[in-house]
Amino acid sequence: MLEVRNLTKIYDGGVLALDNVSFSVEQGEFLAVIGLSGSGKSTLLRCINRLVEPTEGQILWNGVDITAASQDELLRIRRKIGMVFQHFNLVTRSKVITNVLAGRLGYVNTGRSMVNRFPKSDIDMALKQMDRVDITDQAYKRADELSGGQQQRVGIARAMVQEPEMILADEPVASLDPVLAHSIMQHLDQINKEDGATVLCSLHFLDLVHQYADRAIALNDGLLMFDGAPEAIDDEKFKEIYGKEAERVG
Repeated sequence: MLEVRNLTKIYDGGVLALDNVSFSVEQGEFLAVIGLSGSGKSTLLRCINRLVEPTEGQILWNGVDITAASQDELLRIRRKIGMVFQHFNLVTRSKVITNVLAGRLGYVNTGRSMVNRFPKSDIDMALKQMDRVDITDQAYKRADELSGGQQQRVGIARAMVQEPEMILADEPVASLDPVLAHSIMQHLDQINKEDGATVLCSLHFLDLVHQYADRAIALNDGLLMFDGAPEAIDDEKFKEIYGKEAERVG
């Protein structure tokens, strides 16, 4: 179980990104995080694996306090937390398989990782996960030769080779068209259903939330505005989350 307790993040200059946010996520749950741009969604996800350092509060995962973990402990924790980024976060000049194998860096010694030398078992694992997201035929192309949808599948395969217990997907479909967006969401759904990984995914479109998420939380100006079933977001609640002028789609 993931427990977020009274989480607050204040950036330099006094910008309040998260304001006393608390919620919990059961193992194997698919949680959508919704809200306007700037509402705190990305900050929340990045606090969970401490890519962003919280200002106050606790994040507990299976009883371990991530917020209090040392750097060595944090490395071990991050092995089991995959991250999928909006803008893919690939080394574009490197081959696709090299980008996927980056997900194994937490498992190999520093010397091997610096020269991209991985055991055959890791290479086999990378090819297997690439096959699951249908990019095996792109394995030895440079990442920048791929389309946006293909690059995001590389990002998902990279997260999958970590053998993650939790996936943090930070607006993974925001830069993709609707058809590609569903394809990426289906892959995340597969990881959730088949591998039992907990998924926290920030999204803008309610149709995707309704189709893929077990539960949703909503942020507005860093405040938790909603926590419940996606179908419970009626028109009134939608306007609380997105503002009175917002038009509901999906």
